[in-house]
Amino acid sequence: QVQLVESGGGSVQAGNSLRLSCAPSGYTYSSSCMGWFRQVPGKEREGVATIYTGSGSTAYADSVKGRFTISQDIAKNTLNLQMNNLRPEDTAMYFCAAGGSIPHCYKMEALRFGYWGQGTQVTVSL
Repeated sequence: QVQLVESGGGSVQAGNSLRLSCAPSGYTYSSSCMGWFRQVPGKEREGVATIYTGSGSTAYADSVKGRFTISQDIAKNTLNLQMNNLRPEDTAMYFCAAGGSIPHCYKMEALRFGYWGQGTQVTVSL
């Protein structure tokens, strides 16, 4: 059974940083499409960043480019999201996702991912 466990969320002031981590279990980490999504109440889940772990290729939403970095820690078998210069509009529940369609990984489409974590809340205040 695949499980994805996120950690690292919290409440910060604008301009500060947070680092999210995702620890998958029961999942073949290598050569797969994984990513981070976020969702606010009443809105669709949107892609933040994805990575194809085979090559390290990444994709980012325009709203987070230059501020967020997705990475893999092969030794620890974790997926990370470094979030810098956070803004109030980054406030959302953040979800780790795995099992995405590799050819479409860069599209960051939630429907193409088969496994999800329970989410971790990120709140950014002025």
